[in-house]
Amino acid sequence: MNAEIDFVVPEFEEYLRDESRRAGSAEQIIFAKCDDDIRKALQSGLPVTVQGARTGIAAGAVPDGGIILNLSRMKNIGDVQGDRISVQPGALLSEIRERVEAHGMFFPPDPTETSASIGGMLACNASGAMSYHYGSTRNWVNALRVMLPDGDILRVERGVKADGLSFVLKTESGRTISGELPDIRMPAVKSAAGYYVKPDMDLLDLFIGMEGTLGVITEAELKLLSVPPLKQALCAFFPDESSAIKFVRFVREELDPVAIELFGHRALDLLRNSEIELPNLPAHFHTAIYFEFHGDNEDVLEEGVLAAAEKMAELGAGDEDCWMADGVREIECHKAFRHATPEAVNLLIDQRKKKHPGLTKLGTDMSVPDEHLDEVLGMYREDLAAASLEYVIFGHIGNNHVHVNILPRDMEEMAKGRELYLKWAEKVVAMGGSVSAEHGIGKIKVPLLEKMFGSEGIAAMRNFKKLFDPEGILSPGNLFG
Repeated sequence: MNAEIDFVVPEFEEYLRDESRRAGSAEQIIFAKCDDDIRKALQSGLPVTVQGARTGIAAGAVPDGGIILNLSRMKNIGDVQGDRISVQPGALLSEIRERVEAHGMFFPPDPTETSASIGGMLACNASGAMSYHYGSTRNWVNALRVMLPDGDILRVERGVKADGLSFVLKTESGRTISGELPDIRMPAVKSAAGYYVKPDMDLLDLFIGMEGTLGVITEAELKLLSVPPLKQALCAFFPDESSAIKFVRFVREELDPVAIELFGHRALDLLRNSEIELPNLPAHFHTAIYFEFHGDNEDVLEEGVLAAAEKMAELGAGDEDCWMADGVREIECHKAFRHATPEAVNLLIDQRKKKHPGLTKLGTDMSVPDEHLDEVLGMYREDLAAASLEYVIFGHIGNNHVHVNILPRDMEEMAKGRELYLKWAEKVVAMGGSVSAEHGIGKIKVPLLEKMFGSEGIAAMRNFKKLFDPEGILSPGNLFG
């Protein structure tokens, strides 16, 4: 037997949870190393929760009984072949980056957590700061190898299309899987909420963002780009949020950045009071915008930076209110600052959990169309003030996709925060937005997905899942509860 199979005894308790801080239960854990190990889990007769590095924050990797199928030991990374590389699901983003950068290439998806596994990134169609320009994980996948619950293999390459909402796929054994795609509306914004479905779509995209519910990804062929020869980044600190948002609109309309990130004034205050070692943040730094440029023409890049600097000064952020980075090492320092906010949030919540063990942060990753950005930010601020809740706002403002992290001080505030999230979900959906732009639904955001697609849409997705997983054994609780 190749698999390592253990009953879930204390030394494996960490595998009952992920970064959501939610814990589950399981009867066994299997650390798969090959296809046969995966088949053993799938043919056990028990529900199977697929798991990678467990860096997700929506509890998608948290088991709800049955078997944990952990793929962290399937981490082979192939050789770079032109602009392609094949990897197993357990390979970490940091490991993939190291391999491809040695060949002068890079893998553009840029989630905050570089210890994420590629399987987890595929599961929720992960994205990050640079997704503003380069798009999410889905944009950088050329082919997938997927094991179905009966042990059969499906290899799907980009270019195989649906006919309207009808689709046909053939497995390696010659079996045909066919049917109709769910007739649901995809929002015209950044989204990682439920199955990705469009008429005449590329069928490969069905399996990116499926959150372990249709099959087990055993290999992925990724697309790469050459490393941009020139990189520059700036972090500008504005005297108020209004000026910062005006600057965001200018950068989006007039320049060509690869990333635009927001840090609200409460996020900066949290960093000032945290134990994380950071550069000095003067009191007049109210709202920060981080932006980054890539290119191959120094004059064009310099022109963009100068235009940004002029607009920053016009809006109240002078030279002394800006951090500039030129080159990979300096940009990494900026990114460490950018990543410090969620780290500070987690540290604060961990302290509060000592008094209230059931406490967790409450984090949104909703997105809206451009025309609703001011409206949604105003809604967040007004509702949080009325509820007297502590919070920070930060994230991917370029995609109108900010993270609102509510920081409850007790279980009563946690319940109030959850009520707000359901209210916001309804309003965001009415604006044409998505209830999850990058972290997926998992088990935590199931009620939000119901707000987005309604009972008929959820039923359509359930029926679609049955075409691939008729017994419903894969990742129970994800997407549908």
